[in-house]
Amino acid sequence: MWTIGLCIVAVLVIYLSYRLNKWSNPKCNGVLPPGSMGLPLIGETLQLIVPSYSLDLHPFIKKKAQKYGPIFRTSVAGSPIVVSIDPEFNHYIAKQEGRLVEIWYLDSFSKLLTMEGENKKVFDFTAKLFISYDAENSPTKMSEKFTNILGGLMSFPLNIPGTTYHKCLKDKNEAMSMLRKIFKERINSPKRHFEDLLDLAINDMDKEKFLSEDLIINVVFGLLFASFDSISSALSLTLNLLAEHPAVLQELTDEHEAILKNRESPNSILTWDEYKSMTFTHQVINEAFRLGGVAPGLLRRALKDIEFKGYTIPAGWTIMLVNSAIQLNPNTYKDPLAFNPWRWKDLDSLFVSKNFMPFGGGTRLCAGAEYSKTFMATFLHILVTKYRWTKVKGGTIARNPILEFTDGLHIKFSVINN
Repeated sequence: MWTIGLCIVAVLVIYLSYRLNKWSNPKCNGVLPPGSMGLPLIGETLQLIVPSYSLDLHPFIKKKAQKYGPIFRTSVAGSPIVVSIDPEFNHYIAKQEGRLVEIWYLDSFSKLLTMEGENKKVFDFTAKLFISYDAENSPTKMSEKFTNILGGLMSFPLNIPGTTYHKCLKDKNEAMSMLRKIFKERINSPKRHFEDLLDLAINDMDKEKFLSEDLIINVVFGLLFASFDSISSALSLTLNLLAEHPAVLQELTDEHEAILKNRESPNSILTWDEYKSMTFTHQVINEAFRLGGVAPGLLRRALKDIEFKGYTIPAGWTIMLVNSAIQLNPNTYKDPLAFNPWRWKDLDSLFVSKNFMPFGGGTRLCAGAEYSKTFMATFLHILVTKYRWTKVKGGTIARNPILEFTDGLHIKFSVINN
């Protein structure tokens, strides 16, 4: 009897060892990038989703890159992934959309973002422009829904009650239901005044046959998510950095006060020429985006085996391009974790195109890039010309995985009396 039991245990150990070895050494028609795959199914997910409390690279990615080099393999949420902080490789892959790679999401990303914290006032303003959203009177607080959705982007895709992922799916579905309800109310209304993006889209449905209810709702959801994600985080970080660097704030204020002095009428609205003249403002915005790259990484899926620098990335594998590493490279930016807008004064356009990718690159360059920059410049213009402000408390940075402030960012504003 004991002999039979020992045999069963031995067979089980051999089988598990075989499965573990197979998991740790995936098949490849070449040489895989170095790295480790972690435990079966779980991989190294837990190490990657641990919050980071710095503007620097996530400790997991930094440690792996130091050990294995700028291109390494791992596994997240059951998917084999090649992670790259290599500028040359990242630029190459960004230009291969539709040829070697396609856009891709982990299960947690795809279920939250595909069809189916802070600065909430930025979000409410954008939602008003897109769908005439009334934040004060709406029974559904959409900013809270989007905050919860962000929290689940890198959660383990376990859809059972009590998990972060389950809650995020629930909040996403509630947000989508609200958008669908608004859409149906609009399309059934006898009068439409075309006052927001949703009205314009509905009006074009008769002329553009590709426009459907599902497409419009998902586009609006995507635009709301993009504005909540990038602008609110970047703007909060900018305010925090300005509060900690009074010399930067002073030069920023001087630039915008000069714009006011050069106007024929003090009550004129901000013009495009004035926006283009904001040299130092654009430097401040670039520096904030350089330090606060919002996305943890851009995800692509290899459509075929990819050869690069002696390594082979198998077809079907996920590729994570960590572009924030390019912007924090000490060989590229001196003292990379320092907030120094003046560094942009002498950087030419060629250097910037190769070493600054906060909005992605190639055919997948974020459509909201210029909107984000214009919004932030306009916000800063109004802020420094009409208000005085001080940071009261907060400002502790965390990436979870999106940039946020664990204790909020509390600011006191006062109107300038002219």
